Amino acid sequence: MGRKVPRLDLPAVDDLLTSQAERDEARLGGARLVGLDLIDPFPGHPFRVADDAEMAALAQSVAENGILVPLTVRPSEGGRYEMVSGHRRKRAAELAGLDQAPCLVRDMTRDEAVIAMVDSNLQRETILPSERAFAYSMRLEAMSHQGRRTDLTCAQVAHKSDGRRSRDILAEELGVSKDRIRRFVRLTFLVPGILALVDEGRMKLSPAVEVSYLEKAEQTLLLDEMGRQACTPSLAQAAKLRRYSREGALTPGLVRSIMEEEKPNQAEQVRIPKRSIARFFGPSATREEIEGRIVRALELLERAERRRAAQEKGGEPWAM
Repeated sequence: MGRKVPRLDLPAVDDLLTSQAERDEARLGGARLVGLDLIDPFPGHPFRVADDAEMAALAQSVAENGILVPLTVRPSEGGRYEMVSGHRRKRAAELAGLDQAPCLVRDMTRDEAVIAMVDSNLQRETILPSERAFAYSMRLEAMSHQGRRTDLTCAQVAHKSDGRRSRDILAEELGVSKDRIRRFVRLTFLVPGILALVDEGRMKLSPAVEVSYLEKAEQTLLLDEMGRQACTPSLAQAAKLRRYSREGALTPGLVRSIMEEEKPNQAEQVRIPKRSIARFFGPSATREEIEGRIVRALELLERAERRRAAQEKGGEPWAM
């Protein structure tokens, strides 16, 4: 038998004709490694990237397993890149101490990038109302630049060709109602302080939509009054504020008066049929007089019960 010839590991022809960067891209499934310091955030990105517990968990996962889903970027000036999707993954990579991340580099127009950015982030489980509002607004604007007539808040504007409204098309693409899109986009007209109350869950969406029609100065007056009274307007109050604003009659005093109105949804009430207590009050007794007398009677009853309890225990009655 002849002597066994040792096998030589020669580079493949493809390796000889491609760069290291191209070979890395092929290994990463079409992605390429890009320095994190070369990636700029998307201008006007409406989704928040917070260093919270969820981010800490994501950073730990990235440190252990790397970035499993590549970022999507588009070329920018000076050899830099603009983030399209993956802001949270990029931040997690930074916290994990990485210098590079796998990226899908795509040549996109600004409007194409906006649509891709919004669609990718709307898949998240938790989205703040303000994030959804500005995302819808940005996407509608991008659609208008692509040749579709778009009005962000009015339903009476049609598309240039088929008569369909831009909001209808967006609702169909995202699988939501067109009214939902309209209502969320209205939130972009709120002053930051009121929008923050919506994000915090302290102000409901429907009243916030009504308040969004107020002038900025009027919203500021309302915000101050909400802080003073530690409450937010009900839907009925918000509609009343909007009506007076439309008529040009919404003064600071009127804002205060409307906000001082009792809100059934913010004040627990105990209702007693008047016939049950009529014998204790004269026919001319006012509501305030009736409530006051009932409260005083309950206070006297409570004192009597505490005195009796103390006597039964053999102790001294409480000081009156």
